[in-house]
Amino acid sequence: MYDFAVAWDWLSFATRWLHVITAIAWIGSSFYFIALDLGLRQRPGLPEGAFGEEWQVHGGGFYHIQKYLVAPAEMPEHLTWFKWESYMTWISGIVLMCIVYYAGADLYLIDPAVLDISAPVAILISVASLAFGWVAYDFACKMFLGKSDTLLMVFLYVVLVAMAWGYTHVFTGRASFLHLGAFTATVMSANVFMVIIPNQKVVVDDLIAGRKPDPVYGKIAKQRSTHNNYLTLPVIFLMLSNHYPLAFATEFNWIIASLVFLMGVTIRHWFNTRHARKGNPTWTWIATVILFIIIMWLSTVPKVLTGETDEAAMPVQPAFARFAQDTHFDQAKDIVLSRCSMCHAQEPVWEGIIAAPKGVLLENDAEIAAQAREIYLQAGRSHAMPPANITLIEPEERKMLVAWFESSISAKPE
Repeated sequence: MYDFAVAWDWLSFATRWLHVITAIAWIGSSFYFIALDLGLRQRPGLPEGAFGEEWQVHGGGFYHIQKYLVAPAEMPEHLTWFKWESYMTWISGIVLMCIVYYAGADLYLIDPAVLDISAPVAILISVASLAFGWVAYDFACKMFLGKSDTLLMVFLYVVLVAMAWGYTHVFTGRASFLHLGAFTATVMSANVFMVIIPNQKVVVDDLIAGRKPDPVYGKIAKQRSTHNNYLTLPVIFLMLSNHYPLAFATEFNWIIASLVFLMGVTIRHWFNTRHARKGNPTWTWIATVILFIIIMWLSTVPKVLTGETDEAAMPVQPAFARFAQDTHFDQAKDIVLSRCSMCHAQEPVWEGIIAAPKGVLLENDAEIAAQAREIYLQAGRSHAMPPANITLIEPEERKMLVAWFESSISAKPE
């Protein structure tokens, strides 16, 4: 059974690697085409239907690119589609969510101090929220189509803020940020799968049939592509946030997440303006820095203002009771408290550490039992923790942590 924990961790790593690879491909192509589109130039003599062109140099060669706003007069012999990068990023992300957050719901998804719900209920809320995100977003886009793009963006931002608040009142802080990222990424990938690619296929079918394509399909696809462009950077921040508890494990985490979306807009506006050769809006960086300073302040607001509760006497969750009841637990607990808890605490005492790494706390029976698997993998089976063995954990102590976990797993439930 304990070998399964190792295999499961490697499966998580492999899926995460695939997710990062496909995300790089998707984000790279998205950023490239946005920059290309904004940099197009019009000139006399362009082919009929061509909106603009651009010359680029890369890898020792020159590229001459022309864009047709609706479609060329005839169907090209070869056409490259950019879609699988998006699809595989979403699919691998969902698989990773299943491996980490659904299979480990009791540890990573549910926090009884936030909302005491069962794992099936939490998973159902998770899935339903992602579906809701696309339905609400798609409805809003259709409702505001041809009207005010500004009102649409304001409406969508209000939805994102509401979801940030909602997630942080249902799941753990770490899971809340991950879900807000998944919520946004689902909208982005669904834009590609449900709107952009189908609309482009309609145009291609019209060309093949000799019909003149309707420009409205391209207009709609362009709107969704622009939304994706502005949502990309916040999604990256949210996906990386699980390594930084100062972002997700604070009282005002939902406000922090809301401000991150604004930073995504200011940063992308600078790049988009520069690519369109319309100036150098340095004010966007000033705004971004101010927003980031506010985020830093929110993450370190004195606890007297946050109303945080004392979790020292928290009972051990039933899902982890076997680890606290094992005969090796007292020895394992002593090792963890002497070698790990100086950093993994509400108020770390190790110099330079101001918040528990990844938000993992190891100060009492409940917290230690809940992290049994990670302690086993990080400090028992491997030497990842403590970093550089800074607290001088002995080989015999590592063996004891392994014995504790394996004994607990192999024990028959009462």
